[in-house]
Amino acid sequence: MSNDATNADGQLTLLAVGTKKGLWLGTSEDRVSYSFTGPHFLMQEIPSIGIDTRGGQTRIMVGLRSEHWGPTVAHSDDFGVSWQEPENGAITFPEDTGAALERVWQIRPDTEDRPGVVWAGCEPISVWKSTDGGEHFELNRGLWDHPHRSEWGAGFGGAAAHTVLPSPADSTIHIAMSTGGVYRSTDDGASWEPRNKGIGAPFMPEPPPEFGQCVHKIARDPNNPDTLYAQNHHGVYRTDDAGDNWVSIAEGLPTDFGFTMLTHPRRSGTAWVIPIKADGERIPPEGQLAVHRTDDAGNSWTRLTDGLLQPEFNVVLRDAAAVDSAEPAGVYFGTRGGSVYASSNEGNHFTEVLTHLPDVLCVRAAVVEL
Repeated sequence: MSNDATNADGQLTLLAVGTKKGLWLGTSEDRVSYSFTGPHFLMQEIPSIGIDTRGGQTRIMVGLRSEHWGPTVAHSDDFGVSWQEPENGAITFPEDTGAALERVWQIRPDTEDRPGVVWAGCEPISVWKSTDGGEHFELNRGLWDHPHRSEWGAGFGGAAAHTVLPSPADSTIHIAMSTGGVYRSTDDGASWEPRNKGIGAPFMPEPPPEFGQCVHKIARDPNNPDTLYAQNHHGVYRTDDAGDNWVSIAEGLPTDFGFTMLTHPRRSGTAWVIPIKADGERIPPEGQLAVHRTDDAGNSWTRLTDGLLQPEFNVVLRDAAAVDSAEPAGVYFGTRGGSVYASSNEGNHFTEVLTHLPDVLCVRAAVVEL
């Protein structure tokens, strides 16, 4: 690499931004200047994006939600020049469930050694698995038929499984839902158990319940699969035993509320959050937008503001932030006010690469082959 903002020869950075009114796709050779196309799917909501680069190919998958046609998943293998979607929908509830898909909140390609496997988290609370690269999905009955289902509630945005994290080490999967908390499967989704010990639920009576927490986002450490980080509805946590026990790492942050949680693609102990005030004031503290990074697993935090335009009174939603796999790692996020920021050096400096978009709902970034 010639400098800390340049990808290796033959590669581009792909930046995908989903909004309330369409999708924008950007590419960059240096992670400083971007060329964007869009809007794709104008006037459709894009709450989820997955970029699958396994096998040297690039597939972009988007969760669509049309007020007229309803929700589905579309995919492109040519960087958005053309899009395909199944005639009968990529995600369709079996008749015996009596349910209908409301929104696709998460699209997560599995690991390199599981080609074709893609996971989706949806509203109503459900998890789905595809084995054909995200073209067709099957409902996970272990979670759908869980005895806790009747007690799961809806967060402010809806009742959704918004995070799906398959482990690279074994058949373990973690999910997070609003509201319900963190659940873990150790048998590839056949059965699920709540894993929320230590996570607070300030909106419920003491003591904290086994489940029912409003966990906003979780992310996995790149090298230690049993280490995960969580941004809760009040609370920032880490677990080192796959969720059996969570400990607070909020000390040093201006507030313990927020929606995002990102982890480094290679380096253990590095994570990013974007704090906001709550519950009555959903804005950055004092109207000053800031990203906070830890490089020691939450023992301390560094406030990062260089390049961010102030004041800022819009929040960053749970999936409106992402990291890439370049060196150093890139950090990206978008606000509900339509600004999209990119950093090529792990958050030390940000550049506004898009502005005046509709509400940004989802941001994804990946290093892709030309």
